[in-house]
Amino acid sequence: MKSIAVFCGSRFGVNPLFKVKAVELGKKLAENNITLIYGGANVGIMGLIADTVLAEGGKVIGVMPKSLEEREITHENLSELYIVDTMHERKQKMMDLSDGFIVYPGGIGTMEEYFEVFTWNMIGIIDKPCVLLNIEDYYTNLGKFLEQMCEEGFLNEAAFDKSILTDSIDEAIKIVTK
Repeated sequence: MKSIAVFCGSRFGVNPLFKVKAVELGKKLAENNITLIYGGANVGIMGLIADTVLAEGGKVIGVMPKSLEEREITHENLSELYIVDTMHERKQKMMDLSDGFIVYPGGIGTMEEYFEVFTWNMIGIIDKPCVLLNIEDYYTNLGKFLEQMCEEGFLNEAAFDKSILTDSIDEAIKIVTK
C-alpha cells in the first residue's frame, strides 16, 4: 500500500469545484488503496477528503499539533491519529509517513508545507515526488513564478523540473505513486 500526503486547506474556498474535486480525490485514493496522510482536522477541504476516503473504505492517518487540536477540530474517526508538539513535528511526521505529496488548493499553510517539501527535495533531505494539483488554474501563477525564479538564476533547472503541475487527479496520483 502506498501513502500520499495531501496538503490542503482547513477552509473550503469560494469555488464550489474545490469541494467536488476534493471528493473525487478522496474516492480515487481509496479506490487505488492509497493511505491518505493529512493534517488531522475534520474541517474544510482537509475534513472533506478524509471523510470521503473513510466513506469509501480507505485508510486515513492524521497528524495534529497540540496547539491546533481545538482550532482545527481534530477528526475523531481516523484510522490513526498522531498528536505532536509542534507544526515542524507535524510536517516531519507527514513527510516520514508519505511516499509522495499532492498539494491541493489551500492557503498559506498549504504553501508553507509545499515549499518545505520542495526545498527538502531540492537539497536532498528527501527524494519524494510532489505535485501541485492545479484545479481551476489555482497554481498557474505559482508555476510561472517558479519559472521566473529559474530564468533569473535563483532556481536551478533540475529543481524547476521537479515542480510538477497538473489539473488531473489521475495524473497526480500516477506521478506520486510511480
